[in-house]
Amino acid sequence: MTVRRLRPHATTIFSEVSQLATRFDAINLGQGFPDTDGPESMIEAAARAMREGHNQYPPGIGTPELRRAAADHETAHTGLVHDPDTEVLVTVGATEAIAAAVVGLVEYDDEVVVIEPYYDSYAATVAMAGATRRAARMVRSGGEFRLDVDSLRDAFSPRTRAVLVNSPHNPTGAVLPREDLEQIAALCHEFDAIAISDEVYAHLTYDGVEHVSIATLPGMAERTLRISSAGKLLNCTGWKIGWLTGPADLVAGARTARQYMSFTVASPLQLGVAHALRHEQEWIATLRQDMQVRRDQLVDTLSGVGFDLVVAQGTYFLTADPRPLGVTDAAAWCLELPERIGVAAVPFAPFTDAFSAEWSHLVRFAFCKRPEVLDEAGRRLRALQE
Repeated sequence: MTVRRLRPHATTIFSEVSQLATRFDAINLGQGFPDTDGPESMIEAAARAMREGHNQYPPGIGTPELRRAAADHETAHTGLVHDPDTEVLVTVGATEAIAAAVVGLVEYDDEVVVIEPYYDSYAATVAMAGATRRAARMVRSGGEFRLDVDSLRDAFSPRTRAVLVNSPHNPTGAVLPREDLEQIAALCHEFDAIAISDEVYAHLTYDGVEHVSIATLPGMAERTLRISSAGKLLNCTGWKIGWLTGPADLVAGARTARQYMSFTVASPLQLGVAHALRHEQEWIATLRQDMQVRRDQLVDTLSGVGFDLVVAQGTYFLTADPRPLGVTDAAAWCLELPERIGVAAVPFAPFTDAFSAEWSHLVRFAFCKRPEVLDEAGRRLRALQE
């Protein structure tokens, strides 16, 4: 029997759609996982670590090799400097990092601000902490999504403990510009709140758009936990290797909660990721270029079919409005799609709550697949025109 506060989160839309994709042998453009492996040297480094005996518990906070590599990688790309021993924590993917930060730093009667639409684990982890979720929103402005600053201010209160920031943003594919992040930072200072910044797609931005971490804004390094993931950075989502960085006191709070969630993370996989962070920067840069090409391929397909699109500035995802195709219920349509044409997508509805009516007509397609797979998906999607 599920406790009351978690009953709305008993299942995820990703599990539901992926099960349908498997059942009907559909191309899964719903869940965000690539279908190609990460760097060969990373895989070999992990295999070598297994052969060399790195198969027992590593330190609970993560192997020294990965903590140092993660800290150096962050310094190289953001200028932020962290002590690997006290300001870096390795986690079972970004999802555990988010949960550890919220559960470890938010009290039962606190409020947490989320920005709708939000990655679905945010609402679940706020519920786990027994806190209250308050919502701001993104809005469509021409061909992009921006933060609605008025709704953000309305969401903050004297009870606000934290704001969950996600840029590049899942599910919209938006990259929040500096001025939007400055609005969040100003409210964090005004209400003495912390920022939990989910930046797993930091290296996947397109068309020359650059990601800015809220932790780099004035006065925010000391009140921000920044979350990263090897899964999205290095095409190894199944490894579930993530980490968070920030000031020692905030990391300690997350570490306290996290040690009772999974205790530690696979030793050889950590060593593989550490190797890649040290030696595969060219591979990471090439991944961004490849993903932009795949984004453009899916844009051409979906626009050709008749979807109204917002072209992603980052992430794996395209926001599509199927109403021009006569769709009136996007959630129901997504559940029918795998059987109907052999393609899976996810609706926006599960990523919203307070502003659900504004997003219920949208769906998300993932373009992190091989070109030939996207070609076949395109062939199947064109059946919607018949």
